[in-house]
Amino acid sequence: MPQPVIVVLSRDPQLTGELPGWFQGRAEVRACDSLEELSDLARWVEPQGIVADFRRAGPTGGEQKTLDVLQSRWPQATLAVLMPEHGPEMLEQRTELLRLPVVKGRVDRQSLLHALRELVGEPPSPAATAPVAAPLPLPEESPLGVLTGISRRYETNSPQLKQVLQDLEVAAKHDVTILLIGETGAGKTYLSRLIHEVSPRRHEPFLPVACGALPADLIESELFGHMKGSFTSAHQDKEGKFIAARRGSILLDEIDVLGLEQQVKLLRVIETGEFEPVGSNQTQHSRARLIVASNLELQPLVEQARFRPDLYYRLNMLKFVIPPLRQRKMDIVPLTRKFMSQFALKHDIRIEHVDQGFLQALLNYPWPGNVRELEHVVQRAVIYCRDGALTAQQLPHHILSGTAGPTNDPTVVLPGMTQAVPSMIIDDRSLGGQMSLTEKEIIEQTLFKNSFSRTKTARELGISRVTLYNKMKKYGLLT
Repeated sequence: MPQPVIVVLSRDPQLTGELPGWFQGRAEVRACDSLEELSDLARWVEPQGIVADFRRAGPTGGEQKTLDVLQSRWPQATLAVLMPEHGPEMLEQRTELLRLPVVKGRVDRQSLLHALRELVGEPPSPAATAPVAAPLPLPEESPLGVLTGISRRYETNSPQLKQVLQDLEVAAKHDVTILLIGETGAGKTYLSRLIHEVSPRRHEPFLPVACGALPADLIESELFGHMKGSFTSAHQDKEGKFIAARRGSILLDEIDVLGLEQQVKLLRVIETGEFEPVGSNQTQHSRARLIVASNLELQPLVEQARFRPDLYYRLNMLKFVIPPLRQRKMDIVPLTRKFMSQFALKHDIRIEHVDQGFLQALLNYPWPGNVRELEHVVQRAVIYCRDGALTAQQLPHHILSGTAGPTNDPTVVLPGMTQAVPSMIIDDRSLGGQMSLTEKEIIEQTLFKNSFSRTKTARELGISRVTLYNKMKKYGLLT
């Protein structure tokens, strides 16, 4: 039998991070921080139970309205309420009138399981949870691969990525170095933070280092620190990331840009935890866990003598490949709906309908920029949404035509994805019309890149703000 789905409506990241473990073997737990997100989730999954967290209830009465919405939209779901020890009187009266199970004050596993006992069964007594008792039955396989941390959650329908998430969760609990390989925008940084959050180091710092964004002569100082006077601009001692992270986690992104000398020092830190700051002879010890990431496979770099074999074999022991979005098309629609809900709420835009042509265009496109590119495209579509409906007209031309840019890996050649473009999108195939379409596309992409700042966009395009304004007016880009 499939497990019941329980949705927790809460803005408390600690609670939403702990709940899946509390209900393990009894229910599948999903977290939402707003009614909008819950409504979006309910399009795909029917909740059998809802936990409404009102522990920060105020005198406005908004909690009663939320209860009304929950009961009217999901009347068959078992509803439980969390509230302060001395909650608002009107809220207490309402829950008593509706005979809703309530957990007051501190929330623990036993009290919450008891509140939802009709759905998940009576919780075991303290004696039953002793080490000598029989273990809970193992949960049945979930339709989704899910990894839940303190503040974030990763879901996938891809069988390949499901296995990666399961293996990552195991590796995260141990003091080992993890290697993530994946194209730009595939979610390596997001997964790295999630690895940190599901590990015993979750309450210590997480420090990302973008190696590709640092000059080669400063990477060593950034990682290991330096002493005052060790080089021209070293005006004072600096603590490197390996010390600043304490017992937390460090993400070294674009590890492939490190020079061979820096790779030697990194290997030493991985093996022994020891290093010396630039300009110092005093050995220091790092207690941080290392997560390294690369856009490229490292083995070809070893063959080209650009990456040390000993470091490669050390990192390759726990290597996880994040498949690109074009290889997991079953994730495109759920991700689209998630981003759509987020940006509709952020920009206060009403969306009541999503046209099938909109989704089909997204499914046809090969996404060289992966999840990050999809997120940006959906945000743009939401911003330009009119009359509460998302249609193909809100998508950039290159998405509709299937014209994909290059991936970060030069060995990857995307298949031709040219699709028929609706005549209402392109109705002028003359040279002038095509040139105008290209100019409009460039302006749109540059506006989006610069968060719709006209000053920054004009500066990047090398034109005046007046010229930019006139072109935006010409192409209907003014909002």
